[in-house]
Amino acid sequence: TAFVPMAVPWSPEHQMQRMEVTRKLLETEEQAAFPMGGATPRYLYLTSNHSNKWGHPRGYRIQVCSFSGKPLPQNSSMERGFSWGRYQLAVTQRKEEEPSSTSIYNLNDPWTPTVDFTDFINNETIDLVAWVTAGFLHIPHAEDIPNTVTVGNGVGFFLRPYNFFDEDPSFYSADSIHFRGDQDAGACEVNPLACLPQAAACAPNLPAFSHGGFSHN
Repeated sequence: TAFVPMAVPWSPEHQMQRMEVTRKLLETEEQAAFPMGGATPRYLYLTSNHSNKWGHPRGYRIQVCSFSGKPLPQNSSMERGFSWGRYQLAVTQRKEEEPSSTSIYNLNDPWTPTVDFTDFINNETIDLVAWVTAGFLHIPHAEDIPNTVTVGNGVGFFLRPYNFFDEDPSFYSADSIHFRGDQDAGACEVNPLACLPQAAACAPNLPAFSHGGFSHN
């Protein structure tokens, strides 16, 4: 986003700042690598070459909702073993020989790491492999006894559809179902959800199971 000066329509002698959305296409790994603690785009999303019915490129937005602390100093002799921590987000080209950002062996020998994540970023054209670093710092305190409170300690990120659909897909979600005791809850005309496995190919067809004396069909 950027602020653009413009004259106030009802008072031309005064000036106002209007926020505008600016778009920039990131094409290389160097451009799409954002160091921890540095500036990142307000909105960052991965787009395809296909558009929705409104003409917008279909894609997914990466929204980070938790941030890890400071990375190890780069002048540390063991920093290369944890070099993924330098970046809040990095998008690289997909390669079979780069399946993960680190290795279980890095912990044993971080001074000569098996995998150094910085080697992944060598100015190649990006191919929609996003490496997101998420975390939080928890310093033990008295209120952790007897159980550590989980509120406020969430960690992760959201991968959200961004112009991927033509409208909110939840609009077509089934609403509440009401039926009487004398009606067959398995009949489609009474309970539309009963026919969901047949109507939606992505709905799992779960077999009947029992647990602890309770059965479910």
